[in-house]
Amino acid sequence: MTRETAASHNPDRLAPNHLEQALPDPGLRAAILDAADAEQGDCVALLSDLVRQPSLLGGEAGAQALMAGRFADLGLAVDRFEVDEAAISTLPGFSPPVLPGAYAGRENVVGVHTPREAKGRSLILNGHIDVVPAGPAELWTTPPFEPRIADGRLYGRGAGDMKAGIAAYTAAFAALRRLGYRPAAPVFLQSVIEEECTGNGALACLHRGYRADAAVIPEPFNHSISIAQVGVMWVTLVVTGTPAHVLDTAAGTNAIEAAYALAAHLKALEVRWNEPSCRHPAFCGHAHPVNINLGRIEGGEWPSSVPTRCTLDLRLGFFPGQEPQAIRAEVTAAVEQARRADPALAGVGVDLRWNGFQAAGCDIDPNHPLVTMLADSHRAVRGDEPERVALTCTTDARFFALYGDTPATCYGPEATRIHGIDESVSLDSLRDVTRVLALFIAGWCGLEPL
Repeated sequence: MTRETAASHNPDRLAPNHLEQALPDPGLRAAILDAADAEQGDCVALLSDLVRQPSLLGGEAGAQALMAGRFADLGLAVDRFEVDEAAISTLPGFSPPVLPGAYAGRENVVGVHTPREAKGRSLILNGHIDVVPAGPAELWTTPPFEPRIADGRLYGRGAGDMKAGIAAYTAAFAALRRLGYRPAAPVFLQSVIEEECTGNGALACLHRGYRADAAVIPEPFNHSISIAQVGVMWVTLVVTGTPAHVLDTAAGTNAIEAAYALAAHLKALEVRWNEPSCRHPAFCGHAHPVNINLGRIEGGEWPSSVPTRCTLDLRLGFFPGQEPQAIRAEVTAAVEQARRADPALAGVGVDLRWNGFQAAGCDIDPNHPLVTMLADSHRAVRGDEPERVALTCTTDARFFALYGDTPATCYGPEATRIHGIDESVSLDSLRDVTRVLALFIAGWCGLEPL
């Protein structure tokens, strides 16, 4: 999950209470909450074990083995499979992978629950096991892949984004078993790879055939319910100038300086895309919903040479309803216009490479039964109205919503410094998300005895 900010939308409280209609016995609802509380120790232990696994891009195997074992312990059928790049490369939503060698030995893990008789609505609980790099280890209070508990929080890379969410949905399923129940509908617990750069792990689950009446992803958005998310695109600009000795810099064209000039031209797109007339309705209340971020730069050959080449990696945000191919065309046109109009770019070569996210945005009706049932479950646990948010990031929810005929949203715990130093998640919040998800699973899917 690549979160920046979120715009909130709070409708009037929706009636009737769908959770209470689905679970009319208040004693059962209370028992589910007690069972979720009883799972907290195992939940924190699983989260700690997952944080100890440095599941960076390409290194997810250890964490996935843990999840396969935990799913098996819950009595689930375990489906482990590699992403088949050739098979998914022609599907809508595919993003070119950024890791050489792609997917050999890298597995998704799905725990499959099949009821004796499907009476309720089916459900996907999805989470990504991959984490972003930790950055300089010496800046962390303690090592990033050694979980630390202090002041009610668990610290470590991936603790919030999003191993806490995976631990929570696992504990929520376990809580129902503790009471002697299981869902009365198919449920698929998915632990997927590569959410942080392509989403191809979730896309591979769709290709595998996984569909449901709803999907919930416990991303760490502080107990809010997502109703929209922007599209996200990664582009690499390879800028080529003319080398020269610094004794005569006028004889060359500085690729690094040209790259910065080109990035400034592209930032003008960001201004235009954020104009009120260009916005998706869900983002009308947001101050600055889409961003063009210069995330990485590399260039030059020698301190005393005018640099020949500079590479820029940019992340572009855009609104739901806009197609990625249209955004690519607009960016390409802006680059060509800048090269024609700006003397600083005269004679400069620019090669655009579209690797990583090529992700469309998506939304969901705030009155969809998935949203209302989840809001009812939140209210039963926390006593207040959850925010409905439009996210200025992307999540794997887009695959289910756009390509899998599966309404999807995000609801997860409170976390701090995700993608930063000393990332952490609130353990009280983790407990509450477990409670909410346990109630939601019971209400959405129905229950049958073990």
